[in-house]
Amino acid sequence: MSSPYDEQIEDLLAQYERQRAEAAETRRRIAETTATAADPRQAVKVTVGAQGELTAVEFPTGAYRRMAPKELADLLVTTVARARAEAQEAAAAVVTGQLPPGVTLGDLLQGRIDPTVVLPDEPAMPDAVREYVLHGHPEAGRG
Repeated sequence: MSSPYDEQIEDLLAQYERQRAEAAETRRRIAETTATAADPRQAVKVTVGAQGELTAVEFPTGAYRRMAPKELADLLVTTVARARAEAQEAAAAVVTGQLPPGVTLGDLLQGRIDPTVVLPDEPAMPDAVREYVLHGHPEAGRG
């Protein structure tokens, strides 16, 4: 025979499993996030991942051949920076609504906020369930 406490604990465990599944899905979506940027003359086109890692460099036209090495290098740096910013915005959109108020993905990724601060010290549960977990069934020990 199950008690109301057992049912509440089962509900909490089911909620926890849903949250884990949602977190895994969020992680998958962020990992799949990419952004591509090209300079206005289409001399350089780059793709980066959600972490800002450069995954592709293309030269869609022959315009790069007429550029001085420093000009091409500067263009690459600028274009990669723009793609990284776009990738970060796309990744942030994935987690919008999942972070506490005042916390942004950029803050977390750049280390401005400790991720443990956004999580409670104790898992959320009704007081009755907490008492049951800590002290057992209220009828236990009574004879």
